[in-house]
Amino acid sequence: MKITDKFIETYKREPEHVGFTPYRVCPLGAHSDHQLGRITGFAIDKGIRFAYGPKKNGVIEVQSMQFEKRAQWHVNSVPEKQDDWADHLRGATLSLGKHYPLRTGLCGVINGEMPIGGLSSSAAVIITFLLALCKLNKITLEPEELINIAKEAENKYVGVACGKLDQSCEVYCRKDNLLFMDFVDDSYELIPQNENMKPYKIVIFFSGLERSLASSAFNMRVDECRSAAYALKALSGMDYGKFEETNLRDVPYEVYKEYKDQLPENWRKRAEHWYTEFFRVKAGAEAWRDGDLEKFGQLCLESGHSSIYNWETGSPELKKLYEIIGQTEGVYGGRFMGAGFKGCSMAIINPDYEESVIETVSRQYLEAFPELEGKYSVHVCKTADGVHLE
Repeated sequence: MKITDKFIETYKREPEHVGFTPYRVCPLGAHSDHQLGRITGFAIDKGIRFAYGPKKNGVIEVQSMQFEKRAQWHVNSVPEKQDDWADHLRGATLSLGKHYPLRTGLCGVINGEMPIGGLSSSAAVIITFLLALCKLNKITLEPEELINIAKEAENKYVGVACGKLDQSCEVYCRKDNLLFMDFVDDSYELIPQNENMKPYKIVIFFSGLERSLASSAFNMRVDECRSAAYALKALSGMDYGKFEETNLRDVPYEVYKEYKDQLPENWRKRAEHWYTEFFRVKAGAEAWRDGDLEKFGQLCLESGHSSIYNWETGSPELKKLYEIIGQTEGVYGGRFMGAGFKGCSMAIINPDYEESVIETVSRQYLEAFPELEGKYSVHVCKTADGVHLE
C-alpha cells in the first residue's frame, strides 16, 4: 500500500504534504564522527517518506507502516521515553520546541522504503519529521540547525551517543558526489565523480536482522574512545578537562603511538581503529577525486576489517556478509553499515557483474544462515541528493 493511500484510509482525506529524506551509506569514516573525525558519505535513492497534514490543536498523531502502535502527544507536552519506534519523533518535538515555539501539530503516516538497520533510518525519520513540523509551524532552519537539532534528539532523548555523520550525509550529500567532511570544524567538500571513473552501483545486502542502536554496545564504544583519549592526555602530560568533552581528535597521532601500549587493550583497539580510519578517509577522498574505484574499494574493505577486529563490532551474519563481499568478483569494495551489530552491508560493484554478484553473495550467505531465507534481501541503489530544505 502506498503511503498516501494509507493516510487516506486512516484519516479519510488527502495528505497536504509528503516529505522525503534519503538513507545514507558511509563507505569510509565509520565510528569516528563522535570523536571529531573525518567521514565520507553518499545519500541513496531510497529513504523515509512521510505523508502528513496539520492539526490545529497542537496534537501530534503518527502511524508507521512498519509498526502497529499509533503514537500521540502534544507539541508542548512531550512524555518521557516510551521505548518504542516513536521515541525519535518525541525527541525531535522536544528538541525543536526548545529552540522555536510550536503551536500546530500534525497527523501523519511514515514509511521506510528498506529494512531497518545500518542506513541511518533513525536520523532520516527525525529529519523528515522535523521538516514537517517546521513547515506547519512556519519555521525555517539552516542546514546546520537541522543537523544539530536532529542530533540533540538522538543524544539527549533517545540516548544514543552518536555524532553528526548520519544527519550531515542526509542533508549535504548530492548525486554523483562524495561528501568529505571534517567534524573538528564541520567543514565539508562535495567531490564530484571523476569523468574517467569506471561505472558503479551501490548494492545493499540486508542481513535479515534488525537492531536498535540504543540497546547495542554503541555507547560503550564511544566511552572507550573517550577513555583512551583521556588516558593518553594524562600519560603524555597534556592538559585535560571534562571527560565528556574529551575526544581522540585532541590527541596527536604521535602521542598515541608513544603511549598506546600503556592503554588497556580495549581502549587501544578503539583508538587504533579511529586513527587508521582517520587516514583512510583522507586517502579515500583522494582516490575518489582521481577516479580510482579499485583503491577506494580496497580502503572500504580495510575499514570493514578494522571495524571487526579493532572496533570489535559485527554480528556473525554481518561478518559473513563482509567476508563474502570481499571475495566476490565484480565488487570494488564494501563493509557493513551503521553500528555493526545487526543490519546491512554495502558493496560498490561493477554493474557488468550485478547479477553474478547478487547471486553469489545471496547463495553463500543463505547457505551459512538458511534460517534467514525470506528475511534477507538485496537492494540496488544509486547516489542521490540529500533532503530538500524549503
